[in-house]
Amino acid sequence: MESFVVQGGKRLEGTLRVDGAKNAALPILAACVLTEEDVTLHRMPDITDVRRMEEILQMLGCRVERRGWDTIVSGMDVSSFEMPDQLSKQIRSSIFMLGPILSRFRRATVTYPGGCEIGLRPIDLHLSGLRALGVVIREEGGVIQCDGRGMHAGEVHFDYPSVGATENVMMAAACLPGVTTIHNAAREPEIVDLMGFINAMGGRVAGAGCATITIEGVKRLHGCAYTPMPDRIVAGTLLAAGAITGGEITLTNAPSGDMHAINAKLREMGCAVREEGDCIYLRAPARLTAFPLLQTQPHPGFPTDMQVQMLALLCVSEGTGVIVENVFENRFTHAGDLNRMGARILCSGRTAVVRGVEGLCGAHVTARDLRGGAALVLAGLKAQGETQIDHAALVDRGYERFEDQLRQLGAQICRIQTQE
Repeated sequence: MESFVVQGGKRLEGTLRVDGAKNAALPILAACVLTEEDVTLHRMPDITDVRRMEEILQMLGCRVERRGWDTIVSGMDVSSFEMPDQLSKQIRSSIFMLGPILSRFRRATVTYPGGCEIGLRPIDLHLSGLRALGVVIREEGGVIQCDGRGMHAGEVHFDYPSVGATENVMMAAACLPGVTTIHNAAREPEIVDLMGFINAMGGRVAGAGCATITIEGVKRLHGCAYTPMPDRIVAGTLLAAGAITGGEITLTNAPSGDMHAINAKLREMGCAVREEGDCIYLRAPARLTAFPLLQTQPHPGFPTDMQVQMLALLCVSEGTGVIVENVFENRFTHAGDLNRMGARILCSGRTAVVRGVEGLCGAHVTARDLRGGAALVLAGLKAQGETQIDHAALVDRGYERFEDQLRQLGAQICRIQTQE
């Protein structure tokens, strides 16, 4: 096991470039199966989840090669419609392969996906969306058997705007004759990015970013070169690191147009935040001011993936604030670790009430999921003394060399080998 060790009390300052987005890269990698031609993806994030998705593609028969900043994917020799069981259980986003495999083979066999334990996250909406396209689905013993021989374009209505389900239907319908319409589609920026990628391959997708998306099926898709969008959650986490330490940082290659909800909350806490093109500048006060209420919502509301980072900021802010988690039911698991560091958090169901304290104390804590682990690192940056955060590998799923990025801003953080 690897752990982060943080010596708190350092004010962060400096400039960083934001990496490519995990939540955009994963469905884009899956969509590479839609074409037999080579695809070149520029500046893909070098994170664990992307590596695992590349391994899944290779086990299906794709050739995946990294050349400097580029990743080249060739789907010419894809031969399997059966997802590798062990890898699928390690990464939630393996479910993205369902739509592309059905499009390519009209058959698919997948296991239930894994990932962080932040809630139930059922895949019912994925399956109902595919059933609306004529896919016959049978579930037995944790294995999902899909028969797509009768697939057709159609109308898909989602009860909830699921990001993954929206993306799966977009990919499944890309080469179906006729027009498919998705109603109550998710509106996240990563869906807009997937539309851009499919259209760069010759697809005809319109409306991403709105509640209704239309996909006009084409006969075939071709290869292309594409650069996935920068990561708004990584950018938000780095801004939060600057804010919690009273720092002053600048982010380049930042998706400022997709971060209004995050930046608004930082301003509400007393930070000066300026957006100029793809740059975001933040200057934080010596002590933050608590916001009265934050509620997570689907985009364009406040993103659930930034909730626990804001919880860490609230712990050391002046005043009392409330966070309501409306997306996942199990996303306050790190409140106990923060309380161990001196925070005052009271949780009840999906609501956390936080009474700010002047400072935190270093402690030995444990990351339980990707974003929660990053939030504990943020708390360690502010705490007096040394904080050790176990299970650094969970943070590696979504942050590329997180400790190196923070060190560039002046943080005193390192990675060590530890025992379970």
